[in-house]
Amino acid sequence: MKVLFTHGYFLADDPKEQRIMKPYPPLGLLYLSAWLDLTGIENEVFDTTFSSKQLLQQHLLKNPPRVLALYTNLMTKLNILQLIRFVKSKPELEKTLIVLGGPDVTHNLVDYLQEGADVIVIGEGEQTMEDVARAAIQTSDNHQFVQKLEHVSGIAYKTADGSVHKTATREKIRDIDALPFPNRHKIDLHAYLTAWKKAHGKSAISISTQRGCPYTCRWCSTAVYGQSYRRRSPQNVVDEIVFLQTNFDFDLIWFVDDVFTVSHKWLQEFHDELKCRAVEVRFECITRADRLNPEVIKILKSSGCFRVWIGAESGSQRIIDAMDRRVEVGQVRNMIRAANLEGIETGTFIMLGYPGETQQDILETVAHLKAANPDLFTITVAYPIKGTGLYEEVENSVVASLPWSQRTDRDLDFKRTYPRKYYDFAVRYTVNAVLWHKARIKGEWLRFKSLVLLPKIWLARLGMGWFMKF
Repeated sequence: MKVLFTHGYFLADDPKEQRIMKPYPPLGLLYLSAWLDLTGIENEVFDTTFSSKQLLQQHLLKNPPRVLALYTNLMTKLNILQLIRFVKSKPELEKTLIVLGGPDVTHNLVDYLQEGADVIVIGEGEQTMEDVARAAIQTSDNHQFVQKLEHVSGIAYKTADGSVHKTATREKIRDIDALPFPNRHKIDLHAYLTAWKKAHGKSAISISTQRGCPYTCRWCSTAVYGQSYRRRSPQNVVDEIVFLQTNFDFDLIWFVDDVFTVSHKWLQEFHDELKCRAVEVRFECITRADRLNPEVIKILKSSGCFRVWIGAESGSQRIIDAMDRRVEVGQVRNMIRAANLEGIETGTFIMLGYPGETQQDILETVAHLKAANPDLFTITVAYPIKGTGLYEEVENSVVASLPWSQRTDRDLDFKRTYPRKYYDFAVRYTVNAVLWHKARIKGEWLRFKSLVLLPKIWLARLGMGWFMKF
């Protein structure tokens, strides 16, 4: 085998995701695989989601690839490092070159190369992966391979003397309609659809319509596609939907784009294309309140949107401004309500523990969630991803309890307003206070399931008060 793509995420090792049970295929790898097919380079995808480390290792030993291409992010970093060590320890795999790409490698390339990676792909991967694969296939000696790399844009690698060399930046693909559809036939897509159907009664499939994000939120990583905005044509997207509906049996679409309604013109054309071709879909997507208005919400509904996630991150305007979100908290509330009135389910994202956030800001966030009353909400405690504005802001106070090779950026902490333990209680308080509010407005507050929220709220506030003292 010339090239083997894999990603090192194992659902069986992730109890939290097993409870959620909403797995999606590794679209990035499937795009790379399809591109190599298009350019005539033999490749295979080993999808680890429903597999195991042992089966992956056995596959590698039985079918040693010339190039092992690994998608790497925060969730898979430690598994990827373990896999690199395995490959480098096996004589049977001494000619296998390890190529890493994904959001975690760009700002940690020296560390990954020191851990044994041969090449780091920086940014968008299709054309770079093609060049790296051709260089590997054309050489049997790894020294000759390194010599060929100096002409490949968008990579980093170790030279013969052990120093790290970073080549020129790769130009982004401007016309992303030129990309082939992801190679879904190279994985067991039915395993994903079955898992969804069994857990939720409906199956879902993921589609990407854009690359990059034009916004500047300080906590968000743009390591792969950069702060750009490139969109597939509505016709091309509907072509993919028709292809998927013809070849697979699924109920819902999840558009993975950062801001689905960033272009109102595109959205209207997408809507019109669906109607013109009599294509019916049900989908959910993510967007921003400042890219919504009553007319856009109606277009979403008419297009088949059943759920929209509207980013807020905080109910405190002061914190939203510190994040450089460039949105008004009142506008977020209004758009959540407007979407609900139009019959679209709503979800929102909340982040606690941002630098400078006080308890008053958290209480404003709770009040915001009660007033907006989204159907769903998720809460995370802020953590600094290397390469982001947030990381640069707190870098001097970052605390890492483990060495780089044993932790991810999620394990990093920094000097916050209150001790880290405070935010565990703050999350509990926020969740239970909002759920209690929902029970009250539904008239369900006397149910046992609702009444047990009251002591949880009280204990959470007690914990917040206790850790504020430290």
